[in-house]
Amino acid sequence: MHGSLPGLTFKLLARTLASSFFMGWMLSVASLITLAAVQPARAALEAKATAARKAADVAVAQRATNWRSRQGLYFKRNWGVELIGVHPVSSGYMLTLRYRILDAEKAKVLNDRNTKAYLIDEATGIVLAVPALENIGELRPGSTPQVGRNYFMVFGNPGKVVKVGNTVSLVAGNFRADGIVVD
Repeated sequence: MHGSLPGLTFKLLARTLASSFFMGWMLSVASLITLAAVQPARAALEAKATAARKAADVAVAQRATNWRSRQGLYFKRNWGVELIGVHPVSSGYMLTLRYRILDAEKAKVLNDRNTKAYLIDEATGIVLAVPALENIGELRPGSTPQVGRNYFMVFGNPGKVVKVGNTVSLVAGNFRADGIVVD
């Protein structure tokens, strides 16, 4: 009886290993089949998500263009400035306002460092200020505006509160522009 125990143990061990190998192989084959079935569905979902993001980007760009065409003439006539747009920079932690001077006398309030400039998120009411760095000062122009030149102001956006598609208001002294679309 003792002589047959090692042979029996070996047979049981061989069957167990063969069974484990077979089950592992079957699971691997099942995983590959599942992966092959899921891959096209996943690719289709990713393609839909990409198309949705592109459509959203186009919609935001269209809203920004519409704002510039509707409101732009008012700021050109009354303030001597063409507002080019507000764009996120530094991974969204800052926003830049870009503008072109058309009439230096009318637009001087935008370059006056004695006048504080703010962006206000219209949805939340959060006020974003121009950061001031120790050796540089405020991140906005302080020189006398020159006709035909483009200028920019940088506004802090802590926590990325303002995102692409949001609307903001620019306030600098008695200058106010509402409904600017961040694009």
